[in-house]
Amino acid sequence: MVDLNIKLAEQCRYDAVSLGEVMLRIDPGDVPTARARTARIWHGGGETNVAEGLSYCFGLRSAVVTALVDDGVGRNIENQMREAGVDVSHVIWFNTRGQGRFSTDQKGTICNGVNFTWRGKGVLPSVTEYYRAHTAMRELKPGDFDWAALFAQGVRWFHTGGIYALISPTSAAVAIEALEAAGEAGTFVSFDLNYRSKVEPNKERAREQNRRMVELADFLLGNQSDFADALGEERRKVSEHEAFDVWLEAYSEMLRSVAQKYPNLKLIGTQLRAPLSADRINWGAVLYDVAEDNVHLASVRENVEIADRTGGGDSFVSGVAAAILKGKDLDEAVQWGAAHGICVQETPGDTTMVKQADVEREAKRMVTRGGISALR
Repeated sequence: MVDLNIKLAEQCRYDAVSLGEVMLRIDPGDVPTARARTARIWHGGGETNVAEGLSYCFGLRSAVVTALVDDGVGRNIENQMREAGVDVSHVIWFNTRGQGRFSTDQKGTICNGVNFTWRGKGVLPSVTEYYRAHTAMRELKPGDFDWAALFAQGVRWFHTGGIYALISPTSAAVAIEALEAAGEAGTFVSFDLNYRSKVEPNKERAREQNRRMVELADFLLGNQSDFADALGEERRKVSEHEAFDVWLEAYSEMLRSVAQKYPNLKLIGTQLRAPLSADRINWGAVLYDVAEDNVHLASVRENVEIADRTGGGDSFVSGVAAAILKGKDLDEAVQWGAAHGICVQETPGDTTMVKQADVEREAKRMVTRGGISALR
């Protein structure tokens, strides 16, 4: 078992804390947004999805640091996080009376983030349309949050990522401030590259900011394209007709190159998603142990039908984190991550709707290559 030097649970108030923007998600279901007349309300955000997976699915003590406007939309988001067991006591609330540093008016000059996400079907891809240009979270600046006070309470794991870090001119500085405070407190840090061109179309700016934050992380995460788009790391080109082992060899070479450039890293993880259509994917995961130069590979699921791909990568992160925080080895951690990721994609919305028993059952099923039986 690799020693990641993670604090003991009894020494800490929180198992994990995430920093990021959380939005209200409007889900038109099986009808494209332009023609939708009804919708369901969810919530989500890359970093928050991780915290919620840890609390609801795995029963760990998680909290989010975010900013919301104190109105009906903000309170709806808060209530959804509360229902999932997330501590919301560190939310920065912007009042609508125009009073003080954290304030706005009642006409939406500063607002809560909203996205419309249509899940897609068959050859029609999923589409997310954002309304986050004037959100409360974009307004935060270094010094707005007392990180020292938070980490003094004891935090085992801190997580943030490239979505939040690039949403505004000041968000990267806030993320760096948080990462530095976490490091000083001896908290284990994960950073998800999670590149979104709609958030930051300038890849060079994204790479410049991300490289600084990767230098402060213990665990780096990203999907297959994130390392190129968000960090400028390319893997050796492999034909789509090559065997999986050939692809894995090329990908492992890139992971080793990243580890050499960032000697602070202890782990590098990625989910492997090969979309066959909007609702069918091949799904796997890799977890690279830098010290041991060992690539841990999850069982690969082929041609799996899914309900909603949003949040699968975040759920991989929370599955890996939960396993590590609960004392599992890295072989089991990557299996938990892959299993949680696919389970979450079988349900609607960004955030988890499954429990640890479901994750363990799915991980065991893939290892033993068992079937899926009705539970009666």
